[in-house]
Amino acid sequence: MTDLARYQDPLTIQRVLHSTRTIAIVGLSGNELRASYFVGYYLKRHGYRVIPVNPREKEILGETSYPSLLDVPEPVDLVNVFRAPDALPGIARDAVAIKAGALWCQFGVINEEGARIAVEGGVTVVMDRCIKVEHARYVGRMHWLGFNTQRITSVRAGLQ
Repeated sequence: MTDLARYQDPLTIQRVLHSTRTIAIVGLSGNELRASYFVGYYLKRHGYRVIPVNPREKEILGETSYPSLLDVPEPVDLVNVFRAPDALPGIARDAVAIKAGALWCQFGVINEEGARIAVEGGVTVVMDRCIKVEHARYVGRMHWLGFNTQRITSVRAGLQ
């Protein structure tokens, strides 16, 4: 069982979000109805350079799509993963090879071996978190009157 808390530290998440400029999204889909497309669109809209990594696509969100991380011709600050958990060890090896600063695994992308490979290679890991949700939380779009509660809910405490 993976101890996810060590990959979900709020200060680490904030540092990664604030230090990142270029994000390669592995598994970014050209289908506008897919979560990966919506997240890529959101990140691009908020000023990040988004690089699609999908061997089945030529272009997504107006950007050239590359078959793998190793084919991306520019430095990548963060690798965001929208793939099945069993693909993570290979993606982590590639993230280490390209000297990415962080490996961000979306909801449900949990693989201890992949996390270990990344950490041992000097890559920060965030796991089982949505980058769009975390960005919105720390940029100030998901809390009330500036009080960040560290959780997302529509139920106000004390009201039942």
